[in-house]
Amino acid sequence: MRVFVDCDPGIDDAVALAYLAARPEVEIVGVGAVFGNNSVDVTADNALRLLELYGRPDVPVAVGAARPLVQPPKLAAHVHGGNGLGDVELPEPAGRPVSETAAGLLVRLVRENPGGIDVLAVGPLTNLAIALALEPELPRLVRRLVVMGGAVRVAGNVSSHAEANISNDPEAAEAVFAAGFDLDLVALDITMKTVATTEWLAELATVAGERAERTSAFLDFYADFYSGIFGVRQCAMHDPLAAAVLVDPHLVTESFEAPVQVELTGTLTRGMTVADLRPRPRDDERRPARVVTGVAEAEFLGRMLDSLR
Repeated sequence: MRVFVDCDPGIDDAVALAYLAARPEVEIVGVGAVFGNNSVDVTADNALRLLELYGRPDVPVAVGAARPLVQPPKLAAHVHGGNGLGDVELPEPAGRPVSETAAGLLVRLVRENPGGIDVLAVGPLTNLAIALALEPELPRLVRRLVVMGGAVRVAGNVSSHAEANISNDPEAAEAVFAAGFDLDLVALDITMKTVATTEWLAELATVAGERAERTSAFLDFYADFYSGIFGVRQCAMHDPLAAAVLVDPHLVTESFEAPVQVELTGTLTRGMTVADLRPRPRDDERRPARVVTGVAEAEFLGRMLDSLR
């Protein structure tokens, strides 16, 4: 499996990269950095550091969008720490970003390998929207797209209705959802139910080795934030779950298919992901997304722990 990762590292992005990097059958062909959990210069630098930590130092990292298409960016230092990695310091990376932009790198790779590359998008979708503008055939050239984002049948996490990645660039997300990708959506509907429990975090803390020790330190910061939401010391596994859905699709136990749109104009609902649940035919003939609603949680968490051993 050949995977391009578009991300904004970010603690859960880090854990997603760990999940992918541990799999010998997965070739990470490139990483595109985008603003989101921190500014794009920080997220690109974090991607380099993380790929070296997790044993994939040769993966090209490209710097992408520094801001959304329309609105100002909203960063998340309160969730991910001032450096995006829970204020855990990693060594200065030996590598540097490539000269191509994130969108440019993605477009070149899929043109060279039509139908041979999957895309995992776990940040704001600005880079993908720019890539669509560069290459309108992108949905045909990409084999499969898995997006972590949205809140379909549950409350949002940055507003009553909106999830952070989609809210940070609603116009970009709407362009991606309308484009016709073979798309799996891993939204808050499932990621807020699939958590690293207190017991799982404690087990990770016993695993020897730099990868596990650093990741455990990242997640300590993350669990501090989420304990104020859950009332217990645990944390949602947003981005690593999306990585698992891509690499291990058998983990999905429940889902439904529906066209998904993004609300762009609502005063209270801007950034909301709206699934059209009416029977076909519909006025909007966009390709339905598969919205994941159930996963084999214990197996996923076991695989996540194994990836850090």
